[in-house]
Amino acid sequence: MKLVSFRARGGDRFGVVAGDGIVDLSGRLGEGIATLRDALQADALPRIRALAGAAPDYALADVALLPPIPHPEKIICVGVNYGKRNEEYKDGSAPPAYPSVFPRFPGSFVGHGQALVRPLESEQLDYEGEIAIVIGKGGRRIAEADAESHIAGLTCANEGTVRDWVRHGKFNVTQGKNFDASGSMGPWLVTADEFDGYDALTVTTRVNGEVRQHDTTANLMFSFRHLIHYISLWTTLRPGDVISTGTPVGAGVRFDPPRFLRPGDRVEVEVPGIGVLSNIVADDRGAASC
Repeated sequence: MKLVSFRARGGDRFGVVAGDGIVDLSGRLGEGIATLRDALQADALPRIRALAGAAPDYALADVALLPPIPHPEKIICVGVNYGKRNEEYKDGSAPPAYPSVFPRFPGSFVGHGQALVRPLESEQLDYEGEIAIVIGKGGRRIAEADAESHIAGLTCANEGTVRDWVRHGKFNVTQGKNFDASGSMGPWLVTADEFDGYDALTVTTRVNGEVRQHDTTANLMFSFRHLIHYISLWTTLRPGDVISTGTPVGAGVRFDPPRFLRPGDRVEVEVPGIGVLSNIVADDRGAASC
């Protein structure tokens, strides 16, 4: 199934994709289930499947798509996870023994079809196409052998990065990874039963139709199973949490000269079995302080 969160008629809703439409699940799954995150927490996927054949309530073209989980408790991103990316740094370092991880905040992501915002503070907005895991069953100290049973599904992510700001801190990249609306996620969550394993998935990133990144999860240094196990050693994973699993070589900063995103550029992240996440870049128009 393809599960979506969306905005329509002035409200945020969630549903299941049916062809070119959406079956609205808001209010259909019982009291207390108002979001897709709520549905995962309530283990409601069997009830959703029973409603998936209903007549659509909205056309996909008529709604604004949000990130599949608009307000997860945690978004944990993994850096330098494809084998060739470690070589990309050309520092002679051995492959890492542990994953490199950092947090992102929900407001740093927009949904499919929404604008990626290049901030006033920098002209170095870059793309990073990734596959993101959405946790369906929570847990602490999850065994690697059991880890895949904790996956609700997968989505596409553009883990957009403001490159000069990731160098502001000696030991962290948090600033450059969390500008509002600098990344995107979607277009939907595809449930785990649609995948025959996770070790041969491809991810491709295009900018204005030009392929910039392409790789397969067969080349990950840390598999989905290991990431779930490792992260759950130090924090309890909960339904709706997101793990973005790393990006291949080919980000704009690695070109000579660098090829950062500009207003009007279209960035597409494609993962067969999920679909295409597409966003146009726009300049920040500034915002009043709160």
